[in-house]
Amino acid sequence: MNSHLAPLLIIIPAAAASASLCVLLRPLLIRYALARPNARSSHTQPTPQGGGIAVLAGAFLTLILALLLLPFPTAERADLVWVMAAATALAAVGAWDDIRPLPAATRLVLQALCVGIVLFCAAPEFRLFPELMPLALERGLALIAGLWFVNLTNFMDGIDWITVAGIAPLAGALALAGASGALDPASGLLAAALFGGLIGFAPFNKPVARLFLGDVGSLPLGLLSAYLLYRLAGTGALTAALILPLYHVADSTITLFRRLARGEKVWEAHRSHFYQQATVNGFSVREIVTQVALLNLALIALAGFSIASRAFWHQLVCLGLAAVLTGLLLWHFARKRVRP
Repeated sequence: MNSHLAPLLIIIPAAAASASLCVLLRPLLIRYALARPNARSSHTQPTPQGGGIAVLAGAFLTLILALLLLPFPTAERADLVWVMAAATALAAVGAWDDIRPLPAATRLVLQALCVGIVLFCAAPEFRLFPELMPLALERGLALIAGLWFVNLTNFMDGIDWITVAGIAPLAGALALAGASGALDPASGLLAAALFGGLIGFAPFNKPVARLFLGDVGSLPLGLLSAYLLYRLAGTGALTAALILPLYHVADSTITLFRRLARGEKVWEAHRSHFYQQATVNGFSVREIVTQVALLNLALIALAGFSIASRAFWHQLVCLGLAAVLTGLLLWHFARKRVRP
């Protein structure tokens, strides 16, 4: 079997494994990991969290089976093993935080260690800007970027289906990139397994959710997404890697700076994100996630065009259009909904 085609063949098994584990784990999570609503919650009923266990387990079990059956180079297998190990360790940190919240500093240090494992073990010789900056500086910036992506994915997991609407299209696009040869086959396989895992989880998280991801899911999903985007950028498709996660990055980053400007404790829970403002401004959860998903499909199209045409001006146009579309949706969410 052509290893480039493998991503398309493992999506359904990963989805089936994830959905089956959601069914099996939900009674246990109701007993031990029930998220009760508070003043900052978007949900109104106690809901079990920890669905991320099913997403990761379904994705990784399928991925391991594919690696055993398909002819991948030893180096690529080793990279994926390191990535899965780091994501599993980060899931453990998230599970700990779900059950007994960790101090912010401790949580950040543990997250940084997991991001460091990926950078220094799964991509030890991987460079994006070898001619522009020394290795130490690039690694430091990559560590900060990876740490921020881990946290922003967690911050953005605040309403039903929002992570599915944000991360599943990204993973699906990267799986297609792997199948088409625009991304290395191992990364494409990881993206497909991740996409399948999220699709299997989606029916349980649809509004009104019967199961939440929890930090056990959102944190490693952020790490895996950051790694895949890093690999995509390394193919020369930096513009596409910037475009694909733009809504999540823009909403979380703008919100962070706005909170810093107001002197708020940014490590504390809040309801300041644009998608959270939208729920107050008259948008239903389904409307919000539908519009986020549609934007992400448009971003995928722009990212795909930027990969197909490497002309400098085409890159700028694609990035500019992506920024405008993302800005319009943020502005739309920030305004009061006027209903007829």
